[in-house]
Amino acid sequence: MHCIVTAGPTYEPLDNVRRLTNFSTGTLGAQLAAMLTKERHEVTLLIGETATYRGELDAKTIRTFTTTEHLRSLLREAASQQPTTALFHAAAVSDFSFGKLWWRSQKGELTETTGGKISTRDGDLLAELKPTPKIIKDLRHWFPKAIIVGWKYEVDGTRPDVLRNAGLQMAESGTDACVGNGPAYGEGFGLLKANGELTHLPDKNRLFGALAALIAGNV
Repeated sequence: MHCIVTAGPTYEPLDNVRRLTNFSTGTLGAQLAAMLTKERHEVTLLIGETATYRGELDAKTIRTFTTTEHLRSLLREAASQQPTTALFHAAAVSDFSFGKLWWRSQKGELTETTGGKISTRDGDLLAELKPTPKIIKDLRHWFPKAIIVGWKYEVDGTRPDVLRNAGLQMAESGTDACVGNGPAYGEGFGLLKANGELTHLPDKNRLFGALAALIAGNV
């Protein structure tokens, strides 16, 4: 079966030399792709160019992405090329991109600016951050027949908060399952299905097994 796995961070440029990104390493997605490959699935791995995972990448097709829009274009392209059985959207997509930039003078006056490399000598720089469009909300349209699994990584709150947000993600995006994790969830992972079934997985290996079973149970 053909599976797509996204992994690692996107980034958004401030100028030609500076970026806004996140701490995602790409480890979990890369290892999931390797496990699916070992299970003899045909895997396409889309991994962030700045992912710091240094293990071996094992997939039939491996492509790197940069910005949120670049990842979006790769997914649209993949959807048009061949039928996809399952899509595991584990990439840490930037929540914000840069809008307008302004210099603030000592008198508090703002002057809009742009540049290939913005100088640090002209005073305080104010940057507008604009929410990026949610890729996960388009996946069902692009992959109408695929099993789609999203991720909900949360830092603040409690485990019930994470699972509530996971359920909201599925309701808004039409996905089949969501993996909850992060400091707010605590140790391990919570695999929540659209039918409300919740399974706690204590480690990555158990999670990968549950995701493989999810494919097998729907084909």
